[in-house]
Amino acid sequence: MRVGVVVLGDIGRSPRMCYHALSLAENGYEVDLIGYSGSDPPDQVKSNKNISIRHVRKVSNLPNFIPRLVKYFIKAFLQSIYLILCLPLFSYLDCILVQTPPGVPTLPVLYFYSLFKGTRLLVDFHNYSHTILSMSCGESHPLVKFTYFLEKHFGQQAVTSFCVTQAMQQDLYENWEIQATALHDRPAEKFRPISVEEKHELMIRLSSEYPALKGSDDKSTIFTSQKEDGSLSLLENRPGLIVSSTSWTEDEDFSILLEALHQYEKCAIECSNLSKLICIITGKGDLKDFYLNKIKEMNFKYVQFITPWLTAEDYPLVLSSADLGVSLHTSSSGLDLPMKVVDMFGCGLPVAAIGFPAIGELVKDEVNGRVFKDSEELANIIQDWFKQFPTKPNKKHASYRKNLEAFRSAGWSENWNKKALPVFKNLKGIPSGGEFPIFLFFLALFCVFAAYLPTAI
Repeated sequence: MRVGVVVLGDIGRSPRMCYHALSLAENGYEVDLIGYSGSDPPDQVKSNKNISIRHVRKVSNLPNFIPRLVKYFIKAFLQSIYLILCLPLFSYLDCILVQTPPGVPTLPVLYFYSLFKGTRLLVDFHNYSHTILSMSCGESHPLVKFTYFLEKHFGQQAVTSFCVTQAMQQDLYENWEIQATALHDRPAEKFRPISVEEKHELMIRLSSEYPALKGSDDKSTIFTSQKEDGSLSLLENRPGLIVSSTSWTEDEDFSILLEALHQYEKCAIECSNLSKLICIITGKGDLKDFYLNKIKEMNFKYVQFITPWLTAEDYPLVLSSADLGVSLHTSSSGLDLPMKVVDMFGCGLPVAAIGFPAIGELVKDEVNGRVFKDSEELANIIQDWFKQFPTKPNKKHASYRKNLEAFRSAGWSENWNKKALPVFKNLKGIPSGGEFPIFLFFLALFCVFAAYLPTAI
């Protein structure tokens, strides 16, 4: 079977769809992975002979004088054209698996494509497009209602669906009458605990670009040292290492972590039993410069911030090197889960996560991590975590790491083969009715013509 895996987003920053593609390829399916270029996908995806990557052209920025509502429809129209141009027009796909959000224009476009091509449409619900849109427009906005209608109607047309949590599975069934398979995210194999040697090697490499990680000499880092016999060990006076991955957008309020660390700073000045901290914040986003300027103004002395953009190979190593992970992800629907926490758990890293309805399916408070509701609670968690660190570690934290071993034992492949593979095996391929070659001929001509519309605009 030939399967299209579609995400109208950066392929390299869409790990779940990359994992879908890889699992399908490993089970003998031919895969067309379709999405935007940008970050590099995992090497396993790029090198797999059963996976072909196709990049959708991005819509250029539209002039500011165009009203926002008009921009929305122009952008959706152009995205539809560019997406169609990346789909096989004169060959076929047995089925298409598409990520939503974004559900518009992907769901309507792929529904009609599947209808005319005789292809089976599958939807993987990560969240809801209309709830994300409502964060900037408000729930009563006509655009939000229109997006809700499109996402619900065309989501119902799929032959089958997946979703990321049991809470979303229940919501889809009760409100949209969609029976979806709950396929929880699991970490890829590269997300694993690492040795002191691997941590040392990573920090030596990163210290060339980030001096805050350098040690007293060329053979040491701020966390590790090399003895005379060549063996490596963690320093007894090392700082604590916190790591957080953020999109630097409004749906992840970085000010919560910033305020918590500001409170930590105040306590560290007054108390001698709190260690210094290195805080590594990864990710890209519009509000990054705003918060970096704010950090400079706050003039921290006990907390140092590093904001690297890490390679796909170094990111898991940084997570495994940390002492505490922090998740600021708040779901617009309350029904999805942060992939970053899954990755941290794969590395055996306990997480402090902000609370929302579905988070309990992943982070269990005082079992494998902590759940907080505001900056004050997060500040208390961080202060407790790094009190007398690392000489007298809290025994609870060791138990959190031990409890994460059960989570790590069921990886993505095992979970996917158990829940998703039977779904694909049950698909019968192309339904009767076949294709519409005359329609596709004129569609192809129209698409080629429409590809030049941006220059006209």
